[in-house]
Amino acid sequence: MSDLTVGIPFGCLLGFIAWFLVRYLMAGIFTVNQNERAVKTSFGRAQRVGEATTADDPITAMLTPEEKQRYAYPQVRVIQPGGPYFKWPWERVYKVTVATETVNMAFDPMAPSANTGGTILDAVTKDQLNTGLTGQIRFKVSERNLYAYFFGVKSPIAHIMGYFVSVLRERIANFEAPANTDGPAVQAGISINDLRKNLRDINEHMDKECISSAARYGIQLDASLITSIDPPPEVESALAAINTAHNQVSSDISLAQASADQKIVQSKRAVEIETLKAQAEVEPLTLMAQQLSELKTNGGPGALEAYVRNVKLGLYAQADRVVMEVK
Repeated sequence: MSDLTVGIPFGCLLGFIAWFLVRYLMAGIFTVNQNERAVKTSFGRAQRVGEATTADDPITAMLTPEEKQRYAYPQVRVIQPGGPYFKWPWERVYKVTVATETVNMAFDPMAPSANTGGTILDAVTKDQLNTGLTGQIRFKVSERNLYAYFFGVKSPIAHIMGYFVSVLRERIANFEAPANTDGPAVQAGISINDLRKNLRDINEHMDKECISSAARYGIQLDASLITSIDPPPEVESALAAINTAHNQVSSDISLAQASADQKIVQSKRAVEIETLKAQAEVEPLTLMAQQLSELKTNGGPGALEAYVRNVKLGLYAQADRVVMEVK
């Protein structure tokens, strides 16, 4: 009985050791895939890189000084792809894919049914016209700010989508088309036409404004692509009529401007012709005055009077009748 009594606790001890090795030591081995990055925490605290923060990183260059203080996250040690790695039972590993993802810009992760099921994003233009926007955005997790993604905000995807939508709606509400200095001045049209003509500028503006998203939420917006801006169906026909009238006015103004330019060119040409005629009439008189001046200077006394007498005689010979003044 004594040998049996001693053997039971020893078997339990071996079983506990085997369970501990499998449960904690073997399970503590992990790997990181090629498109993943990982962060390890010890008792809930992420392993950090000294006292460094994101305020020292170039990703915060687009933030204001006040925003740099608000979004100063600690820089953590990033576990690169590979392995096997090991973690103790009191440690935890957080993994995330850094591959680029594409979603509809109307997608709301907190309410998937919003924005017509995540397909059309509503926005109001400067002339109070409600429009529907469709397009996509590309984003990926920023490896340089994993602390913000894992621990800084509760739902980083929701934050980045909300930030993008707020910037986009503000841009739509205040957008004004660049002034056209090449063509004739025309009355400004409705804002949705300006938006449609300047989709590229709007996309570039969104890319520029969202550069700071990596410093704010740990997600980097790669690009945005707004593909269409459409008014509500009930005003589509009215909008088409307005556009037709606006195009007609623009055409009439262009024709009037062309006609005016043509008349200006013709007037300039007529002035040039009359100027040349006047110069042709003045030139002989100028030459004659020159000759008379030289004759008076170089011909001696009485030369000018003799010249005038000879001219008179020539005129008398051509005249049919001469009227003489009698003193």
